[in-house]
Amino acid sequence: MIDTALNYLNNGSAITLLVLLTLSTYFIICFWLFIYRYMTLNAMVFNEKKSLEALTSRGASLSPLSALNKCSSTVHTKEILHACEISIIKDASSGITWLSIISSTSPFVGLFGTVVGILESFAKFSSQTKVGFSIIAPAISEALVATAAGIFVAIFAYSFHQVLVRKVYELNIYLKAQSEILIAKG
Repeated sequence: MIDTALNYLNNGSAITLLVLLTLSTYFIICFWLFIYRYMTLNAMVFNEKKSLEALTSRGASLSPLSALNKCSSTVHTKEILHACEISIIKDASSGITWLSIISSTSPFVGLFGTVVGILESFAKFSSQTKVGFSIIAPAISEALVATAAGIFVAIFAYSFHQVLVRKVYELNIYLKAQSEILIAKG
C-alpha cells in the first residue's frame, strides 16, 4: 500500500501533486477549524445553559459567565438584548463559512486533478499505435485518486459544517430564552 502511494507520488505530474497538496491543506484546515470551533462553541453553550437554568430555577440574574452579561447593561431592553444576541452569534459562527467553502470546492479541485491526469495519460499513449484496456485502465484509475481525495475532504468538511451550525443554533436558542426572561422581568 505504501509502495503504491509512493509510486503514485513519484509518477504524478506537478499539477497532480499540487492538487493533492491543496486537498491535504484543505483537510488540515478543516480539522483544525472544527476542533477549535467545536470546543469554543461547547463552552459557550454550556455557560449559556447554566445561566438559563439559574434564571429559571432561582430567579437570579444572569450568570457572570454568560455572554449576554458581558455586553448588556443593567437595563435589559429588547433592542439591547437583540443586538447583543446578534453580536454573540456573529462571533460564534466565525470560521464556519470556510468549512462550507472547503466542502463545496474540494470535489472540483479533485476533479481538476483527475482531468489533468487523464489528459497526461492520453498524451503518453499518443506515441503508441496500439493501446489496450490493460494499459489505459491503470492510468485512469491513478487519475481518479484526485477525485476520491476531493470527495473525501468534502465529506468531512460538510459534516463538520453541519455539526457546528447545529451548535450555533443551540447557542442561539439559549441566548433567546435568556433574553425573553430578562425582558419579562423588566
